[in-house]
Amino acid sequence: MADAIDKLLSPFRAAVDRYEMIKPGDHIAVGLSGGKDSVALLVMLQRLSRFYPAPFKLTAITLDPCFEGKETDYSPVNLLCGNLGINHIVKRTRMGEIIFEERKEKNPCSLCARMRRGALHKAAQEAGCNVMALGHHKDDAAETLLMNLFAGGTISCFSPVSQLTRRELRLIRPLIFVEEKEIAAAVRRCGLPVVKSRCPVDGKTHRQQIGELIASLSLQYGSLNERILGAMQKSGISGW
Repeated sequence: MADAIDKLLSPFRAAVDRYEMIKPGDHIAVGLSGGKDSVALLVMLQRLSRFYPAPFKLTAITLDPCFEGKETDYSPVNLLCGNLGINHIVKRTRMGEIIFEERKEKNPCSLCARMRRGALHKAAQEAGCNVMALGHHKDDAAETLLMNLFAGGTISCFSPVSQLTRRELRLIRPLIFVEEKEIAAAVRRCGLPVVKSRCPVDGKTHRQQIGELIASLSLQYGSLNERILGAMQKSGISGW
């Protein structure tokens, strides 16, 4: 019997197929932060690998920012990886110390994102992977477009697929057709483990504010996430 995760595989595969995210023989590094989105991404890719016509291999990579100088306990997701037969690599970093103690960043999310991207890409390459899968979903895409518009005056978003020629690494985002609330519900119903973020600004970010704005406007105008994605696809913004 199909469970809540299986029911999300249709829009998940639709994104993979539409943007030709996976090719035969790919070795995909899954960015596993321990949050619900990355956990769902890992499980869905593992299930997709059972029947997808292009065979591929998975490796999970976790970066620990070590907030307040303390290592995060990733044993719940490590156990999940073991049950799924997926190798799990945990890299301990000084990102938390650098961002909040040394740099005392006023906009920590921006620096954290840049540092995390660089470290993830390097770790993926060291693990022999040629693809990096990230857990951005439909809500993230809509929020990113508005964040770029409001903060930078540009109409842009992350791309469903992009190529890092310097590292010979392809970035894919298979969850872009799935809503955050659907992911949260599926993870909860399937009893999947989640490691709570220990970031000092978790839940207090600009992205959180934009998400609340979209939710508020959607009460009046209907699903803005759907319309924003549709507009990006019609206009071909950022490879959509």
